[in-house]
Amino acid sequence: MALAVLHRANTVPAEQEIRMGEIKAGLFVSLDGVTEAPETWHFPYFDDEMGAAVGALMATDATLFGRVTYTEMAEYWPNADPADPTTAMMNGARKYVVSNTLTSADWENTTLIRGDAAAEELAKLKQDSRIGVTGSVTLVRWLLEQRLLDELHLLVHPIVVGHGKRLFQDGPTVPLKLVSSTAFASGVLHLVYAAADESTEG
Repeated sequence: MALAVLHRANTVPAEQEIRMGEIKAGLFVSLDGVTEAPETWHFPYFDDEMGAAVGALMATDATLFGRVTYTEMAEYWPNADPADPTTAMMNGARKYVVSNTLTSADWENTTLIRGDAAAEELAKLKQDSRIGVTGSVTLVRWLLEQRLLDELHLLVHPIVVGHGKRLFQDGPTVPLKLVSSTAFASGVLHLVYAAADESTEG
């Protein structure tokens, strides 16, 4: 399963908030860039350090999906175990799905974003919302190209998977800057990137 960036209710009173919107994405990735089916290679590396990193990505106001990840999630969570507190959290969270092929998004609290104005709509949404992207590798690449992604968190695993969908393929050049890097005891690297300043773009 893709790295899940889950919704957490904000407990700070609105009048005390200083709202700073952003879009963050977090992905499990192998050393050779594979992001597909991490459930087949990721779990031996999951430890408290990684759990803390994933947990830090959970403080969002809404979750953003691409079509494929949304479809998988929308098929699972509405029918998941109601005794699991994650079920209520996932179903009750505010969600957005970016797709030009879906005609409806029926999962509870989901808004469909489509068409040529998708980038403009997301830019408005992130002005006052903290949005986390779950899975959705194609969407993450598009967000980078559109300069809409504020932070890209890569949890790079010390394994060569050798096959599967990769994060980066042929496409436009998108300069990034390294914000932080942390080496876990497991050998996983937590790399955080943001868009590079315009002055650094060639």
